[in-house]
Amino acid sequence: MIEEVVRIGFLDMQVCVPEEWTDEQIIAFAESKNPCGTGLGWTVRTDEALLAGCPARNPCSKSTRKGFVHVTLDA
Repeated sequence: MIEEVVRIGFLDMQVCVPEEWTDEQIIAFAESKNPCGTGLGWTVRTDEALLAGCPARNPCSKSTRKGFVHVTLDA
């Protein structure tokens, strides 16, 4: 099972990646699949208000993707 893009928005995207990946690995993967196009590039979402009570790394709910997490990135 490999990493995947879950959702692409105008200024955000969500990816499903191995839980042991660093923020830098997540950002590199996101950039390779959907280049950000802004000066600062993608950043892992950490703003508690935007996370709305969810963790920054949310375990994937698919039984076939154990050990994977969903991470939202912002432009």
